[in-house]
Amino acid sequence: MHADKQCSLTSDSEYVELAVEVFSMLADATRVRIVLALRDGELSVNHLADIVNKSPAAVSQHLAKLRLARIVLARHEGTKVFYRLANEHARQLVADAIFQAQHSLSSNPAHHRGDHPTPEDVR
Repeated sequence: MHADKQCSLTSDSEYVELAVEVFSMLADATRVRIVLALRDGELSVNHLADIVNKSPAAVSQHLAKLRLARIVLARHEGTKVFYRLANEHARQLVADAIFQAQHSLSSNPAHHRGDHPTPEDVR
């Protein structure tokens, strides 16, 4: 593979199908909420369950899928498991999706008025 193709953002990029898989993995409200909850650092399954208002078992299933997709990483400490985002891209992708959703509801969304974080603040 040529180095110039590694981060190709063209329509014929070899990463398009993988990008679609990432979108598919994030096409679930609970998983988006988990990513949002993890944007500031690692949390335990129970803490995440409280934040997203789901059972720990349900959150664990979502986290397992996010781990397989390499969106989150796990750290074991005794009997507890703590999760964190694998990198900043999932956080940015979800933030941009939220900002895009705001645009679908308003011609002057909150992130343009300064009422909420802007896409630049999230980076």
